[in-house]
Amino acid sequence: MAVIFDPLRGRVRPEASHPDAEIIDMLTKTYSDAEWAVLTGAGMSTDSGVPDYRGPDSPPRKPMTIQTFLSHPDQRARYWARSWMGWPRMRGTRPNQAHLALAELSVAGIITQNVDGLHQAAAEAVAADRGNDAGAPAPSPVIDLHGSLDRVICLSNGHLFDRDWVQRRLSELNPDFAEEVGIDPIDVETAPDGDVELEDTAGFAVLDCPECGGLLKPDVVYFGDSVPAARVQAANRIADEAAGLVVLGSSLAVLSGLRFVRTAAKESKPVVIVTDGPTRGDEFADFRSISRVADFVTAWASR
Repeated sequence: MAVIFDPLRGRVRPEASHPDAEIIDMLTKTYSDAEWAVLTGAGMSTDSGVPDYRGPDSPPRKPMTIQTFLSHPDQRARYWARSWMGWPRMRGTRPNQAHLALAELSVAGIITQNVDGLHQAAAEAVAADRGNDAGAPAPSPVIDLHGSLDRVICLSNGHLFDRDWVQRRLSELNPDFAEEVGIDPIDVETAPDGDVELEDTAGFAVLDCPECGGLLKPDVVYFGDSVPAARVQAANRIADEAAGLVVLGSSLAVLSGLRFVRTAAKESKPVVIVTDGPTRGDEFADFRSISRVADFVTAWASR
């Protein structure tokens, strides 16, 4: 397992540039909601029980890289055992107030680095609350920049499978595994990408693609992997057409998110960053809040 270098090492949390009320005034009075692209990170989902990699209380983690996953059958068994153990808890997460408040806003689009599907779940919850209101705005488009854990993809031919179906098949192949390792899947803590810390994975049977026998992996971008070009293009369209960018709960430690901030700054578009820790893009922020994301977005939505 690779140790992932922390690009935030040595950075400290900046001071807030303005009071939240002034930032929200700018968001709502200078521009309309529909003129803002929103980039979200792990800080959006911590209140839902999904930990982040770089928060102040986060333990050191060693996420699997795509190179390690492809290197040997034992590594794939290791990943799938940990993922199989973590899926029940990840599947049970629900949108928190930050997701729900953002879903109330009709922004140009949401580009998320998260793989938990909670933005879509929040949009469904808000739509259900609105009922048959013909005047209700359409949900903001969501781009899952790093993929989604509820899908599994065949690396040979691109076949897609529902994660719950794969979970059932893995359970059938490994009926006694949880008992053998002495862990209850409901009680374990998951990592941000849905797996759990589990050392003893020997003997875990991995499922191959039922269509062609190819390797299966969750349809997410691993460390060391690339975001699919079509997904990048869809995210770029949202960012290019927006008047400005709001970053919520992301440390911007990975380039796939940071580049949206750099591009907006280069084009002299306003950049708002809201998170309670340091980020890799603080020098590009025109407006910087260090409030909790849920508090900020709730105040924004209330305007």
